[in-house]
Amino acid sequence: MLTLKIIFWVIIIFIIYQFIIRVGRKTFHFPAPAFIGRLLDSDLRRWAQPPMKLIERSGISTGMSVLEVGCGSGAFLTFVAHAVGVSGKVYGLDIQKKMLDQVRAKLARSENVDIKNIELIEASAYQIPLADNSLDAVYFVTVLQEIPDRQKALIEARRVLKPGGYLAVTELLPDPDYPLKSIVIKQGLTAGFVLDGVLGNFWNYTVRFRK
Repeated sequence: MLTLKIIFWVIIIFIIYQFIIRVGRKTFHFPAPAFIGRLLDSDLRRWAQPPMKLIERSGISTGMSVLEVGCGSGAFLTFVAHAVGVSGKVYGLDIQKKMLDQVRAKLARSENVDIKNIELIEASAYQIPLADNSLDAVYFVTVLQEIPDRQKALIEARRVLKPGGYLAVTELLPDPDYPLKSIVIKQGLTAGFVLDGVLGNFWNYTVRFRK
């Protein structure tokens, strides 16, 4: 009986938290602050969103040129860099210099000094400084819904993708910006993409599109 009460109150607290944080996010649009970079690049984060599963769902493989939009402190960049190999290239884009500084510090560690195929870009998702039709894949991880003009960001992602290239949008509950799969699907289709697959479960999923 006590266990049921605990579960009940955990659910109630979770619902209240989600309501408060979502109302706040609707009012104030801002990217994840740099001071939580350590949490974003943590074993807990990677437990909740296993990098290899994310890579597989996103269609990323050896030799690809790949862009992560909103890479933050770099939780997934090194894993993607290993996945594409020395013949591939990984771009990590973020609007916040302090986030990218955390990635640079991470890449300077002894266990990462052999990674030479990552390039960091300080820029907006609305103006990606890469050529048209130049990438094999673009992916967002719990980032797309943080962007005020999501359609503009998706159209820009489409511009830099090669014909047939992948767009992957991964979301996780309880992220405060978590959307239902149907919302992400509609966003991608409206931006001109073709739905390629919906992978994962309610809590942690990837919607994959093709250009």
